[in-house]
Amino acid sequence: MRITKLGHSCVRVEHDGVTVVIDPGMFTEAEAVDGADAVLITHEHPDHYLADHLRATEAPIWTIDAVARRIRDDAPDVAERVTVVAPEQSFDVGLPVRAVGELHAVIHPELPRFDNSGFVLTVGETRVYHPGDALALPGGPVDLLCVPVCAPWMKVSDGIDFAREVRAPRNLAIHDRVYSEAGLGIVDGHMNRFLPAEGLEYVRLADGKDLP
Repeated sequence: MRITKLGHSCVRVEHDGVTVVIDPGMFTEAEAVDGADAVLITHEHPDHYLADHLRATEAPIWTIDAVARRIRDDAPDVAERVTVVAPEQSFDVGLPVRAVGELHAVIHPELPRFDNSGFVLTVGETRVYHPGDALALPGGPVDLLCVPVCAPWMKVSDGIDFAREVRAPRNLAIHDRVYSEAGLGIVDGHMNRFLPAEGLEYVRLADGKDLP
């Protein structure tokens, strides 16, 4: 198994000759989708979905209905490769996947909420959970949580408490492009203050680096 962090919330998962790319958005280089066998999109925000990145691959795309509608508008040439999945649906992209949750986290109570479904991938003996822009629980044990660490819809304690509640032995920081390095250093300090004390590993990788 190989897991690579590829910019903001984009994660590339490789196992037994299958490559799955999750959320290649505007803070991710188009090369993230090179060689992909499948692309998963959690929701329609541009830091997670970029039509040009989907055009850069011939891989099939799995996503929720709201994103599929957006793709039909933005990139009808890509739409024929899209398969729509529903919350809690299990499906196979070369690796078993289950969709989790229905809504984006609350940005502000007066703003409408967007649709969002995260994904639990079974990668050999390892379960990997990418929640997109939500703090929805995965509905079962996972071995690796891709944990959002900074966003307009969260504070540091939200990420800490989410990781504590999920209780994945390993936690990989995602959604990390909207803070400065100084701010991210503060986040890392807090994560490492609380999670290892409960036996939970936390790591934030530079773009393009593999999870050890």
